[in-house]
Amino acid sequence: MSFIQKVVPVGRLMCNCQILVCPQTRETVLVDPGDEPEVILKELTAIEAQIGAPLKVKALFHTHAHFDHIGGTRRVKEAMIARASSGAGACGGDPTAAAPEIFLHKADEALYQMLPQQAAMFGFPPNEPALPVDRFFEDNQELRFGAMKFSVLHTPGHSPGGVCFRMHEDSSSEVPEMVFTGDTLFRDSVGRSDFWGGDGRLLVKSIRERLYTLDGDTPAWPGHGSQTTIGHEKTSNPYTK
Repeated sequence: MSFIQKVVPVGRLMCNCQILVCPQTRETVLVDPGDEPEVILKELTAIEAQIGAPLKVKALFHTHAHFDHIGGTRRVKEAMIARASSGAGACGGDPTAAAPEIFLHKADEALYQMLPQQAAMFGFPPNEPALPVDRFFEDNQELRFGAMKFSVLHTPGHSPGGVCFRMHEDSSSEVPEMVFTGDTLFRDSVGRSDFWGGDGRLLVKSIRERLYTLDGDTPAWPGHGSQTTIGHEKTSNPYTK
């Protein structure tokens, strides 16, 4: 089995939900399950059919707590708990399987708890209240799921608790090097800083000091839109000059 990355744009704002599967253990991380949980669950089931084995969904990572990045989290987690108990679907039918943990940076907890109000503010149907966060990210924290090793980079500016995730290369398992930049850095653009807790100068500082110090060949996946590389943004992004 090879490393699997599936990008699933969800919701009207087309948040890039990432499905990442370790080729050794089938441990799975979802990044920003922001909306349309039924679509995300369908993709997980399709991957299971492709590899002929159940996935072990361990973590729901969030780059930040704006509604379009957390709106599907509750229903994804609850659906996986239900499927584990019933013996069907993406959790593999193991009633003893642990539910996936919800990860977020502590500085975005207030935003996270205001999910229904956030959605209503932007004219979207209000979401159910968010489930409690299971684990809070810390800057420079390292997390492993099978052969997938992640480093947490705190990159405030778009929101107080914005983070990016560097996934380290593991050549023995064909896990590639890449970074997930959320709404901090886009292809040829950067995230907005006019929302609550935003800071434009801090955002650019975060990008320069935490992302532009990575190798230029590193693929970068933003929270919306197409993939880029750190080198391209460092030389061409007009907002970080």
